[in-house]
Amino acid sequence: MKIEERPEQLYVGIRGTVTMTTFAKIADRIGEIVGWLADKGVPIAGAPFFRYLVIDMEGEIELEAGVPVEGLVETEADYFTGELPAGHYATLTHHGHPDQLVRKWDELLTWAAEQGELDVSGQRWGSRTESYLTHPAEEPDPNNWDIELAVRVNMP
Repeated sequence: MKIEERPEQLYVGIRGTVTMTTFAKIADRIGEIVGWLADKGVPIAGAPFFRYLVIDMEGEIELEAGVPVEGLVETEADYFTGELPAGHYATLTHHGHPDQLVRKWDELLTWAAEQGELDVSGQRWGSRTESYLTHPAEEPDPNNWDIELAVRVNMP
């Protein structure tokens, strides 16, 4: 785990409200976004990610699936251009299956809260992301994936 300072990051994404059992409704659209960007000739500027806006593990989760880009993109349909805010981020890179992420998030959030104030108000997060560093077409076994967890922290 570490704290790093990050600049703002533009992305093209989609937003939705899901539950843990309907998560794929948004997650499965990352490939669609990547394909749409490729069709438009827009270069990808980083790993695809999920941005958690509101989390209720027993209820609804408001989230975005996003793909980093270098500049503003004219979007259509339910795509939008968003921005991950600049700031200090507590990060952890997990190697293994995504089903282990709840425990990894608990570890990161506990550690991050000791470093500074988490960027959260109630259940609404300022910037909390999971970036998928491993391309599933190149490594189909999720036990071998690298996933970076990041949460913005207001430092003292």
